[in-house]
This record gives sequence, structure tokens and C-alpha cells, in this order.
Amino acid sequence: MDAGAATTIAVILIFALMGLGAPVFAALALAGATGIIMVENFSFLMTVLKSISYSTTASYALTVIPLFILMGSFAHHAEVGKKLFAVANKWVGHLPGGLAMAAILTSAGFAATSGSSVATAATVGAVALPEMRKAGYDRGLAAGAVAAGGVLGVLIPPSVLLIFYAALTEVSAGKMLIAGFVPGIITMLVFMAGIRFLSRKGATRDAVTARASWGVRIRATGSAWQVFVLFIVVLGGIYLGFVTPTEAGAIGAFVALILLLVSHAGRIGLGPKLVDSFRSTINTTVMILFTMIGAGIFSYFLTLIQVPQKLAEYVSTSGVAPHVIVALFLLVFIPLGMFLDAFSMMVITLPIMFPAVEALGFDPIWFGILTVKMVEIGLITPPVGLNVYVIAGIDRDTPLTTIFRGAGWFVLMELFTVAVLFTFPAIITSLPDSMVGN
Repeated sequence: MDAGAATTIAVILIFALMGLGAPVFAALALAGATGIIMVENFSFLMTVLKSISYSTTASYALTVIPLFILMGSFAHHAEVGKKLFAVANKWVGHLPGGLAMAAILTSAGFAATSGSSVATAATVGAVALPEMRKAGYDRGLAAGAVAAGGVLGVLIPPSVLLIFYAALTEVSAGKMLIAGFVPGIITMLVFMAGIRFLSRKGATRDAVTARASWGVRIRATGSAWQVFVLFIVVLGGIYLGFVTPTEAGAIGAFVALILLLVSHAGRIGLGPKLVDSFRSTINTTVMILFTMIGAGIFSYFLTLIQVPQKLAEYVSTSGVAPHVIVALFLLVFIPLGMFLDAFSMMVITLPIMFPAVEALGFDPIWFGILTVKMVEIGLITPPVGLNVYVIAGIDRDTPLTTIFRGAGWFVLMELFTVAVLFTFPAIITSLPDSMVGN
């Protein structure tokens, strides 16, 4: 069959299967398998399937994914989020919109111990939303701030999504993790500035806490020492070249386990929390690996008919400005984010986009951070914004439409941040380029 017709049928089949409720990995795998049969034959497909599952997932670099997930789960059960929110409230709670700002600061801090957006949103939401409701905050702003704060979990390292991008594109996992730090901090600051602007009038403006003295703030910061320990162990070790990302993940998970044991010394209930940590780690890791297998089959089909190569050749000779092409690539993630989760978006698009971006001579680390930023937006946009549904599960009194409305302001802030990072690539590339052993 003609390659163009086979590609069209395969893509339609993906969305048809997902529309029928099939898991994304199954839709990708079945569409890829169908495409391979159309351009080759069934015997060829069977030969491919003999090895593709192993070759796609049997990678030492991927072992860091369950380690980072486990570290975040241990940190969650050690009540790191609650301690961080108390500290953040001391610093900014007296400002208009201060509790929402504290939620953003807490999200950034917890993101440094967890690679999951959903875990960040759930942890911070459980702590911050009751306080904002009690203070009389606008419900849309309160819920939207926590949902948006969760996206920092996939940008500020350690991030599972950054590792996932590195695995799909075969770029340095260490550089990807380090590259996410400065953009993550900038995103945090933009969110806080936006909250300050949105809180200039209404009940939220006056819903403030008592101003804490500098001494109280500094002493409170010391109570969040767990985050600093994990940050230094993981990011410091990678940046200074002492450990690889996988080694940093193992050490970080072990340190987080010690923190959990210390926090529960003399208390009951440790056993169920350990079991929950391991169970959630296994479930998430298996989901990611199955998605990679499905993506591997579909990517093999695309490579077989040379779609990435043809696209790379086309964009490099099209005469269109390279930055315009990359901008169009990034805009594709907005409609995709309305219907797909983060991992699905990346496995569908990167095998096609990445060769073209490389052919145009752009830094893959720069493009990777921009990709993750655009994927973030999908986590807070309707109708599939996963973080919004997490917050709706925590705050059952706030309608889903109200949460999406509040999160809409943060979508605009995200687009502004992407524009800044797109215009000034050095913001992303400077830190990874300065890594020891680079």
C-alpha cells in the first residue's frame, strides 16, 4: 500500500481506538501494527514484535523513572508538602493572594522531591485548598493556582517527563534534568506575579495572614530541611558530576525513605504508607513502559515508511524560517493537550518532530524544555486537564467549570513563559552547558 495512505489510516485508527476507550498504548500499538502489515506483511510484523518490547524498554537509563517516582511517594508520606506550605505561608501569606502564592512556592518545593505533576497537585491541594477556603479566597483562583502549581512537578527536576523525553530522543538525561531548573523557577515567579495581579481587588485581596518577622521566617525555613537535602543529593550530585541520574535517583529514593522513617518514628501507620508508595510506583512505571512499547511499534512503522526523514528533508529545504517551523510544532501541542495525556503527546509527536528539529540545527535540550512546557498546558486545559480533575476530586464543592476558569489565567501565563524561553534559548541551555564533565 502507498505510504501516505497507510499513514492516514494508522493515524485515524489511533484516534478511533482512543475514542472507543482503548488505552493509549494499545491504540498506538494496534495502529502501528496495522500500518506495518499494510506496507509489509504479517510475517514481517511478527519478526518485529519478537524484539521490539525488549529493545524499547530494556534500558539502564529508564531505571531512574521508578526511582524518582518512589522518591516522590516517600516524600509525600513524610508530609513534606505540609511543612513546605507552612514555610511558604510565613514568607508570602501577608501579601494579597499570599496563600495562593504559598501554594505555588510549595508546589515548586515539592516538585524538587517528586517527578510527578499529579502527585504535586494532589499533595499541595490537600494542604492549601482548605486554608484558602477558610480565608475566603475566590474558588476559581484557589483551585486554578493549585492545579497550575502541579505542572511544576514535570519541569523542576527530578522530573519523570524530562527523563521520558531523554529516553525517546536519546539526549543526555542529566542535561535535561539540569536544564529544567531555571525555566521551572521562572515559571514559578510568573505564576506568583500573575496571582498578585489577579488579587489586586475582591475578597482575595484582603484575605491575608499576619506578617511574620524575619527571624520567624528564617527559623521556619529550617524546618523544611528535607527538601534541601533531597535537592542537594539529587540535583547537586548530577550537576557536579558526582553521580549519574540513575545513581542520583537511587540515592534520592533511599534518603526519602530515611526521611519517611524518621517522620514516623514512634507513630503507627508506616506499613500501609510503604505499601502504597511501592504500589503507586509500580502502577505508574508499568503505565509509562507500556506507553513506550506502544510508541515503539508506531515509531517503527513511521520509520519504515520514512515519515520522520521525509519531514526533516522537507522542512530543511522549504525556505520557511526555522524558528517559524519550531513555533508551529509547539503550537500543535495545544489541541493535542485537550485530548491526550503528557506521555501520549510526546510519543506521538517526537518521532516525527525531533528529526526535523535536529535537521534545522536547534539544540535538542532547548526544544525538549519547550516541549515539556507545552505539554504542561495540556494538564490544565479542558476537557482532559488531568490536574484539574485531581483538584476537583479534592475540592468537591467547587464546580469543574470554575476550576477550569481559574486555571485559564495560568494557561496565559504559561504561554507568556514559553515565549520568553523561545526567544532567549540561553535561559535553558546555560546551566546544562556549565555542568562538570560536560
